[in-house]
Amino acid sequence: MRADRLVAVLLLMQARGRVTAAELAAELEVSVATARRDLEALSAAGVPVYPQPGRGGGWSLVGGARTDLSGLTAAEAQALFLLVGPATAVSSEAKAALRKLVRALPRTFRADAEAAADATVIDPIRWGERDRPRPATVDLLQTAVVRRRKVRLTYAGRAGERTERLVDPWGLIDKDDVWYLLAGTDQGRRTFRVDRIIQAEPTDRPADRPDDLVLASAWQEVVDEVERRRSRIWATVLVEERFVPILRDQFGRHCHADGDPEQGRVRVRLAAPTPLDIARHLAGWGAMIEVVDPPSVQDELTRIGTELVARYTGGR
Repeated sequence: MRADRLVAVLLLMQARGRVTAAELAAELEVSVATARRDLEALSAAGVPVYPQPGRGGGWSLVGGARTDLSGLTAAEAQALFLLVGPATAVSSEAKAALRKLVRALPRTFRADAEAAADATVIDPIRWGERDRPRPATVDLLQTAVVRRRKVRLTYAGRAGERTERLVDPWGLIDKDDVWYLLAGTDQGRRTFRVDRIIQAEPTDRPADRPDDLVLASAWQEVVDEVERRRSRIWATVLVEERFVPILRDQFGRHCHADGDPEQGRVRVRLAAPTPLDIARHLAGWGAMIEVVDPPSVQDELTRIGTELVARYTGGR
């Protein structure tokens, strides 16, 4: 018997009191014969389970015996599902395990546990930042998401201007240590950087959340729009192959090596919102990088070079 199935069997039996082999097979997605062998193996191993034949029978834990794994409080169940939930987006095994665990929880815990599992998305591809501390506001916002309560935010925009608004928190995204809140507002869906939230005050007012919302899909729509804005201009450059990882670190998903090296150099495609943005990233490389196209990026590099020459050689 697999250990994960053993845990699932015990949790299900504790949650329901009595189960049949057929019910267990349906929940764990195994054959009835396999479920029956699992139950018999538990009994043979000394776990206090016993069969009760006849109508209304099944398998039960002797005397309502409990397992330590099932002694979760409501807060502990939420914490567990907040941690494990994001993994289900990339792992079918995690998704199956989480589904089984939800079914095994006491009914009073299930709604909050399922909400916690859907409260956070992990996006490992950063937007040019790294090693940022986790904002203290994340825990408060996660609680508001799980409990579906509106939150009053004081938010600082890019220019530092402060606004106050009442939002419906839909979920949080951990984008390589930079946290975002996806929320509903009176102007539709909005995305807030959590480290720009100056103050967050939960309310007792129920939050509105679209019934068909899938947080990962909604976030992907946001990412697609941002990436479209961030990749309006593409440039082709030649650089030594050993420097390609550095360019990938600078440009993220907007760096694509193209083909095999030619005379020790590789052709790379880079993107940014404007020609100046690309030129600013490449100016420090000097002659180590050759910009093949477009002319607009070459012109910006020429202008930057001319400015630097004028600044540092004008008085000599």
